[in-house]
Amino acid sequence: MEICICDDEKKLRNALRSAVETELQLSGVSYTIKEFASGEALLCSLETSEPDILFLDIEMEGLNGMETARMLRERCRRTVIIFVTAYPDYVFQGYEVHAFHYILKPYREEKIREVLRLALAETERLDDRYFLIEQKNRSLRLPLREIHYFKSDRKKISSVTRDRSEEFYGKLTDIESGLPEYFIRIHNRYLVNLRPGTDLGTSSCFCGGDDLPVSRPYRHALAASFARNMLSGLS
Repeated sequence: MEICICDDEKKLRNALRSAVETELQLSGVSYTIKEFASGEALLCSLETSEPDILFLDIEMEGLNGMETARMLRERCRRTVIIFVTAYPDYVFQGYEVHAFHYILKPYREEKIREVLRLALAETERLDDRYFLIEQKNRSLRLPLREIHYFKSDRKKISSVTRDRSEEFYGKLTDIESGLPEYFIRIHNRYLVNLRPGTDLGTSSCFCGGDDLPVSRPYRHALAASFARNMLSGLS
């Protein structure tokens, strides 16, 4: 779970982060929190990751929060946007960017935590599909949208996300049959998620920061799937 806080006042970012961390720790959610002092900095970060939940100030120097949200929506359809602002006049503009909630300053910490609980439930609704990994001493549920690709090495499979790799025993063919169509085979050893950040080359696929080989028999199907997902907004 990636949560971003974008506000040009450090004191307010710190207070918001404290409230958010308190609620996340109580909920038991695994998370990372990123802070940004401007809309421009937030948008630059989208090259490598997509926030699940965004707390966004509106009145900022440079790009204001509403302009930032419009530009973010061009890349991130699923991000849950929560405006934190002292200006209620922007409420109706928020419909344009599908804002999830507004929190008016000054706010109580409990209000932040209450809205965050609702936002967490919304992220589960938007992406309720998981991949279940059975390991020797534990079971893991990884949200499908966090998985960059699967890699096969003989009888072992690795599921690769942005910050970790989990190994388990299985067959890539069996995994492929149970996944949505935006996961596609590119090689006997690789099954990739055609998601934001995945780029297609002539004989390779850049996915999750890794340059993966594309076998000749899979190139036509990969190109067609990539185009379909671009048109549907999945990548």
